[in-house]
Amino acid sequence: MSLTPNLRGALWMLASAIGFTVMTTLIKFLGADYPAALQTFYRQLAGVIILLPLIARDWRGAFRTTRPGILIFRSSAGVLALIMGFYAYQKLPLADANALSFTRTLWLVPLAAFVLREPIGPLRIGAALVGFVGVLIMLRPGSGGMGAWIGWPQACALISSLLFALTITGMKVMTRDHSPFVLLVYAAVLGLIFAIPPALFVWRWPSWPDLGLLAAMGVIGTLTQGAYIKGMEAGEAAVMAPIDYTRLVFAVGAGFLLFHEIPKPATLIGAAIVVASTLLISWREHQLAQRARAQPA
Repeated sequence: MSLTPNLRGALWMLASAIGFTVMTTLIKFLGADYPAALQTFYRQLAGVIILLPLIARDWRGAFRTTRPGILIFRSSAGVLALIMGFYAYQKLPLADANALSFTRTLWLVPLAAFVLREPIGPLRIGAALVGFVGVLIMLRPGSGGMGAWIGWPQACALISSLLFALTITGMKVMTRDHSPFVLLVYAAVLGLIFAIPPALFVWRWPSWPDLGLLAAMGVIGTLTQGAYIKGMEAGEAAVMAPIDYTRLVFAVGAGFLLFHEIPKPATLIGAAIVVASTLLISWREHQLAQRARAQPA
């Protein structure tokens, strides 16, 4: 029996959500001995190793570009985003870190307006503002007092999401004259180069069991990204977007079973507001894309 495109895409998205949960669980488990910068290095190294056979088929085409400056910026921002994101997953409950990571969709709204010069209507602006209210609700609990809203892990989670939104914005610009494969190759190779200096500051040689876990974390992270792309390609974006939020459910379960984490009510309320806001933004962008395709050339 053949699967419909949306069902096939949904399965890829579920695989991505499960893989993401496994990766972040390993990040947290290894965080006591391996700092975020070192984990980022192994994540990038695994990505390059996986891509090497594909690069070898046509290495000139894989590195062909006319705008190296934007690629360098994307990769440097992406590495910094990974380091900050990994730090947040090490220090925060998995549910909190996952919920804050969803704010990248909220950051895309002002970036689309100011960087890409895209028109954004009141619906998307309002949804983004409501989403940031949800962020404030999430940041309030466990802050240690009325005067201290946010700690370093929460700040890193938000900055990481902003940087990832910047890389997505840069990708939108580059896809006008670059294939997704070229962008993936540069993100992996330049990302590995940029990950080396911060990793050297905290370097330690892993034991063989830890090396296996670090390698698994990197491979799973790369495969998770591939599964997400396949899901979005196979199904409709408006149908696929809600499935990605299942990783919040998986994160709550993994945090409870493995790390004895119980999400605070305010975290769940704030996360629900952020998820609803980002879903509304995704739905609106899908509607606009459909209208644009329907218009005669």
